Parts: sequence; structure tokens; C-alpha cells
Amino acid sequence: MDRNAIIGFGLIFLLILAWQRFTRPTEAELAEQERIQDSIRMAQEIDTTTTNVDLLTEDFKEDTSAFTQAVSSDSVKQALMMQSFGAFAPAATGEEQTFTLENDLLKLVISNKGGQIKEVELKEYSRITENEKHEEVKSPLKLLEDEKNKFEYLIPVPGAANKIVKTSDLYFTAQQEGQGLVLRASAGNGRYFEQRYSLEDGTYNIGYAITTKGLNQIVDPTQSTMTLNWVNHLTKLEKNVMYERNYSTIYYKPAEEDVEHCSCTGNDLEEIEGEPLRWISHSNQFFNSTLIAESAFPAAKLETLVYDEEAEDLKRLESLIEVPLSGEQTFAMDMYVGPNEFKTLQAYDLEMEYIIPFGRSILGTINRWVVRPIFTFFSSFIGSMGIVILLLTILIKLVLYPLSYRMLYSQAKMGALKPQLSGLKEKFKGDSQKVQAETMKLYQENGVNPLGGCLPVLFQMPIWIALYRFFPASIEFRQESFLWASDLSSYDVAFTLPFTVPFYGDHVSLFTLLWAGTTVIYTYFNTQQMDMGGTNPAMKYMQYFMPVMFLFFFNNYASGLTCYLLFSNIFNIAQTIVTKNYIINHDKIRREMEAHKKKPKKKGGFQSRLQDALKEQQRVQEERAKSGKKGRKK
Repeated sequence: MDRNAIIGFGLIFLLILAWQRFTRPTEAELAEQERIQDSIRMAQEIDTTTTNVDLLTEDFKEDTSAFTQAVSSDSVKQALMMQSFGAFAPAATGEEQTFTLENDLLKLVISNKGGQIKEVELKEYSRITENEKHEEVKSPLKLLEDEKNKFEYLIPVPGAANKIVKTSDLYFTAQQEGQGLVLRASAGNGRYFEQRYSLEDGTYNIGYAITTKGLNQIVDPTQSTMTLNWVNHLTKLEKNVMYERNYSTIYYKPAEEDVEHCSCTGNDLEEIEGEPLRWISHSNQFFNSTLIAESAFPAAKLETLVYDEEAEDLKRLESLIEVPLSGEQTFAMDMYVGPNEFKTLQAYDLEMEYIIPFGRSILGTINRWVVRPIFTFFSSFIGSMGIVILLLTILIKLVLYPLSYRMLYSQAKMGALKPQLSGLKEKFKGDSQKVQAETMKLYQENGVNPLGGCLPVLFQMPIWIALYRFFPASIEFRQESFLWASDLSSYDVAFTLPFTVPFYGDHVSLFTLLWAGTTVIYTYFNTQQMDMGGTNPAMKYMQYFMPVMFLFFFNNYASGLTCYLLFSNIFNIAQTIVTKNYIINHDKIRREMEAHKKKPKKKGGFQSRLQDALKEQQRVQEERAKSGKKGRKK
């Protein structure tokens, strides 16, 4: 045999060794094959008990054959169940049944498969959708009803497949008594996993507890917790889907910290470890489902996923919650499944009222402790939410009137200088820097603060911005009608367009149109006494163009807010006309300005620094102009 043949046989031998190594089954595959063989051997042992069936009659042979097949099939099935569910195999088969718990506010449907709530109907609320003809259709409002939802405990059982048993795969035996339901999943020999639900009249609270008995014999002794996998696909419940999506997320309360939440507008993931949690809430815009621990949850992993606008659901909210685990224990909890009502949530004394998206810091403070109490007071004796908005508007305007008066008074003083300002523009025509410098000098001589009309507006801004959050977050406006608006928490529709305008929509909000028109009128009245002659034409007309731009923003906003803005504009127009024509004494203003001219002027101050800066800027420009002329002469 030559050398080439020896090398060839050697390579073939190496290839065979390599093939055997790479195709050899893994340890997991070998274990699975052994499990299958054990099941087959068990079935074969049972089959040997029927070898004497030939001595029986023909009819009895047929019956015994059927019995043998059944015994064989059940034995294999039982062996497979033991492999998959360990000691929980007795609870792995059954028939699904549903049970109903009901009080005056809630109707719960609970399945014995997994012991999970299948749906919760809120009796005092409705869901309103629009059909293809843009007609409103009313239906019962249900939470937790999506078939894709999960509420399952992952129990660490070493004898089960993947060393985990999911309660969603188990069939619980049920015992219902009145407004209580007890569900048990048997683990054999008196061992079980139990879920207990209970209701009381007049509340959205669901009593809930889990109990384990004898599980220390079958669970992993190294594990002190099990995981609750809570997945909630939020259904679209409101007409204005855009704002419903932005106000829906997961809220949670660390035991020693303030309430936190996942992102409302994008996908988010929060992992909380080493910090016990009192409650975790899956919240829609106006409703929430909250799990409250009597003690605390040791840890949790919270995730939100935002779906596309075309999707059937709003978002997927997923909470992986660690729950204490021992062989013998009861872990008590409560479930709140109901509306985002401030006082109802506040009654838990767990800061659950912060689920309502009123905003944070100063905005949330204004909404929770100023605007909301005033609104609650008015609505306690007035049935129409539109009239309540009107009264709220009047009250806010009266409280802020001193600031508005200062603004109007400052405008009146500037209006008194209008002829002199026009003379300066004519005298220094073409020299804008000189005009600005002389204008500031004139203001200083007459004691006029050009920012006097701006500062009051800045002080009012926190209240205005807070109200932007208040109306779409308050459930009290939900499905409340006023004039042509059918739902003050959503946009109003004067008429529907046969097409969709980008960034605008397929409808026209009448409140928004009226607000834009009154804004233009208010701007006109507000600038009558102001000198606008030297203003850049583009800037001069921009103040009239701004309301048109905001039509695209407010057309899809809560009609409660645009209704408030309309009332506010009408009140502002009336307030401006009355104050300027009947309250402000213009002769007195002129006398004050003449008296101020005669007073010795103090150096320093904002106006003085501004005037010096303008003079310096003018000097620099003059020097540059002179340098340019010298350069051209050369």
C-alpha cells in the first residue's frame, strides 16, 4: 500500500470520528429518549396483563381489547403528565368552566383553567365607539377581557418539565359561596395551590389571596419566591385613541418612595430589585387594574410595548412580579379594577391617586389640590359639566384679574406714548438702532416698563398648562355632553370630512374654530393702544396666524379644554373692553407719566442697562460704518 492510500484511509477515519462526534445526541436529548422509552415500557408492562384474552368469548374479547387500549393510552398520558407537571399532574387535565361573582358595581367572570379572571364588567360605565357611518355605538365596558391576557404563577417544581409549572395550564377545582370563590389545584396527598376571590357591595375592590399547602415537599428548596406573570393587552375604550394611548402605562409604588411609572409614549422597561413594591397598576386613560400587596412584592420587572395605530389594542403591559413562596403560607392581596376616581383611589391611603395623569411637580400640584377641589365643589350642586367649566373659567379669571389689570395698565401707558413713538420713527427713519435706543430712553423717562405686559402672562402660564392636563385626565368629563359636544373628554365634531387632512383629522371641532376666531378678536383689542408701526410685518401678522396654526393641535384635543379656552377668550375680550374704557383713568396715567419725568432718575436697573446696551450696539455699528467708508475711499 503506497503512501497516498494510507493518507486517504487516515482522512476517511478522521471524518468518521468527526461525524460521530457532531451527530452524537446531547445529554438533554438522551434524557428525553430515556423518558420516552420508560413510558413505552410502562405501557408494555400493562399490556402483558391481558395476554390470556383468547380464553374469553368473542364479545368479551372485544370489550377487553377496548379496555386494554384505554388502560394503555391513559397510562402513557399519565406518564407524560408526570414528566410535564410533576406532582401537579392530577390538576393538568379537566374541562374549563367559568364562574361569576357580582356586586352592584362589578361583574367578574373567572375561569377554573388557571384560576384567572376572564373579564370584569364595570356596570356604571359604557364604551362608545364609532361605526363606519361615524355613528356612536354604546356597549358594556369590560376590562381584562382580552383572550391574549395572562395571569399565571410560575411555580419552581424540579420534577416538572423546564422545572416550572404554570398555573395557567392547571385546572382548579372550584367552590363558590355567595360573593366568594375558592379555586384549588391539587398536587396530590393533600397538597395544593389555592386562589381565593371575594367581593363586597359598593366597592371596586376584589379581595384576593393565594395559599400553598404542603408544597415544601415538591418545590425547589433553593427558591424563596415564585413569579407572577401578568400580561395585559389594553383594549381601546375611548373615541380619542391618540390621547388614550399617551395616558396609558404601568404605575408602581415603591414602599419608601414616590409613585413612579413607565414611559407613556414609548416602549419602556423598568427592573426594580432590592426595593419592595406596595402596588403595581396597569392603567388606561380613565380606568386601571391594580394589584395591591398586603405586605409587599419583593421585586418586579415591568415592560410596556406600544402598538401601531392600526393595531387592535393600544399597548401590551407586562409585569413579572416576585411573590414570596414557602410550603405553608397565605399571601394576601387586593385587586382594584375600576375607574380613575380621585377620592376612591385616595381612600386606599397608598398614593394610588397619582395614577391619574394630572402631571408632576407644580402642574400636578395645581391640578390635584387647586383645580380639582374647585371643580368638585361646583359639580356637587351643578349637573352640567359645561356650566361647571364656565364657572371655573370665571373664578380663575377673577383670581387672576390683578395680574391682568397690571398688564392692561402697562399697555395703556405704552398707548399714551404712541404719538411720541411714531415721531421717533419718523425722525430716525432708516436707523432702527437709534429708534430702539430713543424708545428705551422715552420709556425710562416716563416710568414705563415694556415688560409690564409680559410678566403677568408668564405668571399665569403654570395654571394654563396645568389645565391642558386636567381636562383629558379627569374621568368626570368622560362621556359628559354639552351643547354639540357628546364627550367633553374627547374632541367635539361639528361635521365630518369625506377625507382625512394630515395632522388635522377627518372632522372639524367647532369649539376649536370658535376659539381661533375669538383669539383673533382678542388680539385685535389687545393691540389697539400699542404702537405696531415699526414692527416687522411678518412678526406683526404672526400673532393673527398663530390661532390658525393651533387649529391643527386643538382639533383633536379634549373638547372640555377647547370649551374652557373659548369661555376664557370671551371673558378676556369683555374684560379688556371694560377695563380699558371704564376702569383705567387715562388722564391719570398721563399725569403720572409727567410727574415721573420731573423726578431725578436713578442709575442702574434693567431698563438703564438695556438702554446702555443699545447705545453701545449703536456706537459699534457707527464705527463699522465709518470704517467701511474709509475703506471705499482708499
